[in-house]
Amino acid sequence: MEDSYIIHGGRKLKGEVVLSGAKNAALKMIIASLLFEDKVILNNVPKINDVEELLHLIRSLGAKADFVAPNVVEVDSQPLKSNRVDLLHASKIRVSFMLFAPLLYKFGNCFVPNPGGCRIGARPIDRIVDGMKALGVTVKYNSETGFYEVAMPKKPSGSYRFSKPSHTGTELLIMLSVFGKGKIVLENCASEPEIDSLIEFLNGSGAKINKIDGRVEIEGVSSLKFSRPFEIVSDRNEAVTYVTLALATKGSLSLKSIVPDHIATFIEKLKQSGADIKIENGEIFFGSNSQLRAVDIETIPHPGFMTDWQPNWAVLMTQAKGSSTIVERVFENRFSYVEELKKLGAKITFVDKKISNPETYYFFNYKKNEIYRQMIKIEGPVDLHGGVLTVADLRAGASLATAALAASGESAVNGVSILERGYEDFVGKVRKLGGEIRKI
Repeated sequence: MEDSYIIHGGRKLKGEVVLSGAKNAALKMIIASLLFEDKVILNNVPKINDVEELLHLIRSLGAKADFVAPNVVEVDSQPLKSNRVDLLHASKIRVSFMLFAPLLYKFGNCFVPNPGGCRIGARPIDRIVDGMKALGVTVKYNSETGFYEVAMPKKPSGSYRFSKPSHTGTELLIMLSVFGKGKIVLENCASEPEIDSLIEFLNGSGAKINKIDGRVEIEGVSSLKFSRPFEIVSDRNEAVTYVTLALATKGSLSLKSIVPDHIATFIEKLKQSGADIKIENGEIFFGSNSQLRAVDIETIPHPGFMTDWQPNWAVLMTQAKGSSTIVERVFENRFSYVEELKKLGAKITFVDKKISNPETYYFFNYKKNEIYRQMIKIEGPVDLHGGVLTVADLRAGASLATAALAASGESAVNGVSILERGYEDFVGKVRKLGGEIRKI
């Protein structure tokens, strides 16, 4: 199986990237489509490994879901016949946990195993389980089988306040509430653009969902009616990856299909670093006409600096002048790329950050007796050189490929199927920017 990139770095990458649809939006829309009684058409769906795995999983349950044209997916829930999610398929993709919503409405009960996905932390689902229970759902975990055994009354009701915002939890509880009894109120919800997109999709099909900041109110409806194909929003994580890639190689990039507000915090940090940014007529230009300056960041949920962006930011800071720091507050295992970047000559060290209130400061479930490494210090600029790298998680994979393209000489990046879970035609897009990369 081809699972490595051979990269010859050191070239300035320049040009324009046509962004794909957002992975984190497409996956949820596909699952939400199973709530409909009629067929649903989704446009601008990225043809990536995670989407392919989800479509295969849905077909294993009896429903129809497949690409019917380039980047166009059709979902038909009518043939859905199984309420038990296959353990092997679910282990490959974390979003499988969200199948609770359509399966419960179809069957009244279902069996879903612990979700898979990147190992960037414990990613506890207790907030999600507590939210489901608050809406009247019965949840039992069978430790012998590894399955959640769940049942739901015909119409859920109630309210729930997340102890800490949860992206996946917010979306799942919204789906569970669409056909609920009366008004269901969710508080302290996550506010990512992909959530707004899901709400737009459902409201355009007859749902009654109102979101104001971290509060979401859902009036239950009897059914959803598909009206017209829905366009998946552009991928902001992909946008950040290619911008970082261009700037780290001292090149430039133009983007036309990204909403600036979706990456506003990233743009602000780039401005602080001295990057040249111009926004006009729906296009954003990124360039670096002078030496970039070191800038510190802390990751927090939207609208803050996204955790998915920080591995790429680390690569960019190896090319910036001075010392910069990254504090990871969302996940407890997001620095898998550090030792890999050091193989290329990066100067990165872990720093012991003293926090007086770690339980509330961090967004993961902080445990007092655990040892955490949540802060790194980066010295720059450094001349990166080639090396052999191994991908541990999706976003780390993108950062390693970026570093290899910025480095001089040849690099091998292994385990790139993990990267390709979230990036459509990565090799083709890099080549269009002038990068020398091939898959072996």
